[in-house]
Amino acid sequence: MTLKPIATDIEQFPGPLRPILEGASMYDSSCSEAARVIFIDKDGGYFLKSASYSLQGEEYMTRYFHSKGLSAEVIAYLSDEGKDWLLTRKLNGDDCIAAKYLEQPERLCGVLAESLLALHSVDCSDCLIKHSAEDYIQKAKENYARGIYNKELFPDNWGYATPEDAWNVIRTRGHLFKTDTLLHGDYCLPNIILDDWKFSGFIDLDSGGAGDRHVDIFWGTWSLFFNLKTDKYRDRLLDAYGRSRIDEDMLRVVAAVEVFK
Repeated sequence: MTLKPIATDIEQFPGPLRPILEGASMYDSSCSEAARVIFIDKDGGYFLKSASYSLQGEEYMTRYFHSKGLSAEVIAYLSDEGKDWLLTRKLNGDDCIAAKYLEQPERLCGVLAESLLALHSVDCSDCLIKHSAEDYIQKAKENYARGIYNKELFPDNWGYATPEDAWNVIRTRGHLFKTDTLLHGDYCLPNIILDDWKFSGFIDLDSGGAGDRHVDIFWGTWSLFFNLKTDKYRDRLLDAYGRSRIDEDMLRVVAAVEVFK
């Protein structure tokens, strides 16, 4: 996580947030142009996310994960003059792209698999956000029709030669996605916080909800490939998670869906 010191006039923020911002050192920790994230160095630390789109789903899932002991506490959620604001407490530790974790990839795979199993073992029958098979493949269906296809996204063993190859897999097997497991939805190394190798919690839960476990498993393997610049640890993660819990054909179906996003 990169923190860039910033000077900010707290009058630019909604009134209910200003008492926490007052007198605090602040740092930009944004990782995309779609939303801004500020770290507030005060009282153990807070993160303030703002976006021009709704953060209500992320607020709900963060509260839900926190109730299960899996994420940070939500302090405030505001929708103010066309912008949404989500304030959460900082989790102890660092994300999994910290050098001390990437330098021990086999150990990291074990911790990732353990945290993923714990997440997927949670009873999510009361979760209000559910990602059905139809919902999950809808964007892929739209982008296939529009000719949007990103063949560079995945390593060779997940690749498809043509958009038609990927779409045929979705067409014949997409209905097999289940909605029976609590998902992070974007299970990648920057979204998992460890405190000296001990799981601390998940962040960035805007894609979370009940869905199919293979979505998280797929993104876990992809994130290892992306951050370690090799696909050699994919099998280590799958072995640690438990091959009996995985249908590897469904991982290829996830890849087919995601290549259209």
